[in-house]
Amino acid sequence: MIPEFQGEYRWLSNFAPAQVVFRGITYPSVEHAYMSAKSADPDWKAYCSDRTNTPGDVKRASRKVQMVEGWDDIKRGVMLECLRSKFSQEPYRSKLLGTGKLHLQEGNRWGDCYWGVDLRQTPNRGMNVLGQLLMQVREELRNA
Repeated sequence: MIPEFQGEYRWLSNFAPAQVVFRGITYPSVEHAYMSAKSADPDWKAYCSDRTNTPGDVKRASRKVQMVEGWDDIKRGVMLECLRSKFSQEPYRSKLLGTGKLHLQEGNRWGDCYWGVDLRQTPNRGMNVLGQLLMQVREELRNA
């Protein structure tokens, strides 16, 4: 099992630098691309695609944007689209395939129990949606 996307597995993180093409725009990471989808505002998309803004900057700023209607219903699909873009290219494709059948867990200490698993809780709790989607993409790549 890969318990968290830190250290030697930091490349699995949405914050890891990777050219991600999402709906015709190139972003500097999955986080940038994913956050861009939260709003239809073209200025927001330009902000998200600006390489000078860190993934953390974009994540923090996203809390203030007017969200697209039905965000909670589409966010999982948006994330999957962003992950497919990142992991369709090298070296990410080979690295993800190199994890074999290991369970991928987005362990975190900031309480995210939807995308990951909160490692501060005993027992650890969380849906690990990001880990599940990464394992889905890995399986898709394996079967391509």
